[in-house]
Amino acid sequence: MIDPQDSAPRAPATPPEPGSFRLQLKVVPKASADRIVGWLGERLKIQVRAVPERGRANRAVVELLAAALGLPRSSVRITAGETSPQKTVQIVGAPNLLGRLPAR
Repeated sequence: MIDPQDSAPRAPATPPEPGSFRLQLKVVPKASADRIVGWLGERLKIQVRAVPERGRANRAVVELLAAALGLPRSSVRITAGETSPQKTVQIVGAPNLLGRLPAR
């Protein structure tokens, strides 16, 4: 059986805004603690205690990443995967901020 989503046209990827970078995440909601676990291939695995209802887990992800990178919450925005565990975030700041995250 063909998955209709596989045949759906995909929007072209847009480059990040100047002065920002994108990060792909694997998010696990309802975890025992809020934490950045580490890298799974190209995705950063993040666990949050929040449940995936009414945007609670997404807000927890933004808060956790912003705190880990030393940025205000407004500098971290989910750009893809609002309802999926696989998310893309755009972070306003220099890519050298990745040094504050676990090593690959």
